[in-house]
Amino acid sequence: MDSLALGADLEPEPVVDERSTVTLYVNGTATTLTIDHRSTVLETLRDRLGLTGAKKGCDHGQCGACTVLVDGRRVTSCLLLAVTQDGAAITTVEGLADGGTLHPVQRAFVERDALQCGFCTPGQICSAVGMLGEAADGFPSHATEPDAPSGGRADLGPEEIRERMSGNLCRCGAYPRIVEAIEDVIP
Repeated sequence: MDSLALGADLEPEPVVDERSTVTLYVNGTATTLTIDHRSTVLETLRDRLGLTGAKKGCDHGQCGACTVLVDGRRVTSCLLLAVTQDGAAITTVEGLADGGTLHPVQRAFVERDALQCGFCTPGQICSAVGMLGEAADGFPSHATEPDAPSGGRADLGPEEIRERMSGNLCRCGAYPRIVEAIEDVIP
């Protein structure tokens, strides 16, 4: 039987609006957008809001170049659908500074020269800020000593920092300086 004849009896599918209106609190500012359901947080930040700090590296959540903070927790924004974040507080590297004053992690990265080409740096900085918060809240990592007290601040030595930052890759190999910069801001 002819393949065209098989489809002749089918009704066309109704057109479904594949967009939704969401409000995102980006760097402290409420922004209401109508977005395609397939748009990621990264695409929304870069293409719709002009915030280009977070980078599209691998587009598979493996390199960390797109790391931002959502409700204070670090996420790979290339994998997170923006439509699922209605009402979320999103902080990008552009939103870490307080006016003209750099965030302590940003300042430490500059002072320690913890970057080379700079492509991964925004994601590294956002990840470091999130990681410091996680450690302060007592979240363990694979490197955390098994007898460490639960619920307390994790001991952030170089090995612990490297483990916690392992989701952020640097092609230039600035890792030693990144670890030093993070050590500089540990309270």
